[in-house]
Amino acid sequence: MSENCPAELIRFAGLLADEAGAVAQRYFRSGVVSEDKADESPVTIADRTAEAVMRARIEKEFPEHGIIGEEHGSVRRDADWVWVLDPIDGTKAFLTGKPLFGTLIGLLYKNQPILGVINQPIIHDRWIGATGYPTTLNGIPARTRRVEGGLSRAILQTTSPDMFKGDRYAAFDRVGAATKFTHWGGDCYGFGLLASGFIDLAIESSLQLYDWVALAPIIENAGGMLTDWQGRKLEIRDGNFDVIACGDSALLDPVIALLNG
Repeated sequence: MSENCPAELIRFAGLLADEAGAVAQRYFRSGVVSEDKADESPVTIADRTAEAVMRARIEKEFPEHGIIGEEHGSVRRDADWVWVLDPIDGTKAFLTGKPLFGTLIGLLYKNQPILGVINQPIIHDRWIGATGYPTTLNGIPARTRRVEGGLSRAILQTTSPDMFKGDRYAAFDRVGAATKFTHWGGDCYGFGLLASGFIDLAIESSLQLYDWVALAPIIENAGGMLTDWQGRKLEIRDGNFDVIACGDSALLDPVIALLNG
């Protein structure tokens, strides 16, 4: 999309974040129990309710728009405008009382990510990235940083070693050994910190569409890059994704070489 993301939709994404955030606040540290989904990942009433609230609002205000959600499936996937929702990215953090989960709200226009929100309703941090606008954190422009000294001075972020299947952990570990240090945990919150210049690299594996669509506009409009492990633009499709986020584009080639070495 060449023109700017419509301001009306940016405001609406903020409303969705407010409503989902109110649900998360209500259930956070309340002793909610989780169930295991088919892939053995946990889900709670907070996940399901937060997504349901957002979907109801979209259906009311933009009934022609499509929706792809982690908890309640997809409708109108072939629409020009499609919302991609992860109501609580980091359910394990949520369950353990750590305020490092987030709500991810992405918007596709003709299969291109043009708008993304990371909302952390406990700390009250909100990143917004949209085509034609600088990424913001709580209304203040956010930028990635250059890394003086290359990969050996970069800070790497990832969520959990459990995400790396087969030989992917060995590949990730090669990158980790070449960086300044690795920080574990954080889920989507780590990508927000990358967009704000506190982290330089984030590498993840086994992500789903709803895990990254919101991240792309946030990182790219802050000066960074989001690619697959071969450095290619991520495509809108089903299945798993191996993802690299770089705050400094000069890091991408050496990271790719290590991942695929």
